[in-house]
Amino acid sequence: MQYVNLGRTGLKVSRICLGTMTYGTSSWRAWVLDEPESRPFIQRALELGINFFDTADMYSRGVSEQVLGRALRDFTRREEVVIATKVYFPMGESPNQRGLSRVHILRAVEDSLERLNTDYIDLYQIHRWDATTPLEETLEALHDLVKSGKVRYIGASSIYAWQFARSLYLADLRGWTRFVAMQNHYNLVYREEEREMLPLCRAEGVGVIPWSPLARGFLVGNRQPEQYGETVRAKTDDFAQSMYFQATDFEVVSRVVKLARQREASPAQIALAWLLHQEGVTAPIIGASKMSHLEEAVGALEIELNADDRRFLEELYQPHPVLGHS
Repeated sequence: MQYVNLGRTGLKVSRICLGTMTYGTSSWRAWVLDEPESRPFIQRALELGINFFDTADMYSRGVSEQVLGRALRDFTRREEVVIATKVYFPMGESPNQRGLSRVHILRAVEDSLERLNTDYIDLYQIHRWDATTPLEETLEALHDLVKSGKVRYIGASSIYAWQFARSLYLADLRGWTRFVAMQNHYNLVYREEEREMLPLCRAEGVGVIPWSPLARGFLVGNRQPEQYGETVRAKTDDFAQSMYFQATDFEVVSRVVKLARQREASPAQIALAWLLHQEGVTAPIIGASKMSHLEEAVGALEIELNADDRRFLEELYQPHPVLGHS
């Protein structure tokens, strides 16, 4: 396993982050693994050297955090792992149980700490942008969490570059804790982040931890137009079906598959290797519902892609509308 600093911080994270949206309760989504099936993946990730785990309070309505917290308690020591979670989406029926108000953030972090069975969160992230709450209120609340010791670092996910730039500027202006990580939507068939967000993150020393690095399985190469795949998630994931499946997306995937055959690797490994070669990318967040997914992801760290390889994968890309901010 390789380890790098998260942005300009001193925090060392593995170059592969295990996302735990897949782990929790199948009553939330049909494709989610229940706790007995989830635990072996977390244990194996630790054995492979992964020390970076990402979750969110809304995954399985809190059960994902519980499953992760119990597994880490049983399989490792708290100081050996980096736990990231997120806040924003509704966690109840009340209008104050959602968003990025001070009242919701302070309540949500306490609930996450309890579910994760820990007294601090390494990376606490705003899951989306809240246009209904003053940015100053959100940033000051996050700053107070850091100063209280309940949170070590803060990050953001899937917002516009102007919003992120404003957040960094305002934090610097007020002397508040600034965001150190951006969890954004970025992969070979969705590269809009290269226009503004990635240059901004490189300039500001912000770590980039992309979600959906395999385009929710699309880049594995087993999808056909109008046929969404064989797994339960592929068949029922309306979100993925609305984001990908353009004709040019399939052309990009065909190149991934071709290069994978040439390199005797899997398409997933080629897609991840490309992402790992992008300047400023710290650690893609991978999901795994089969143990082979986890093993392949770690194996991608060993694949070197030269400039010709990357050009071959990139040159057919066509612009997409902004996706993943809602």
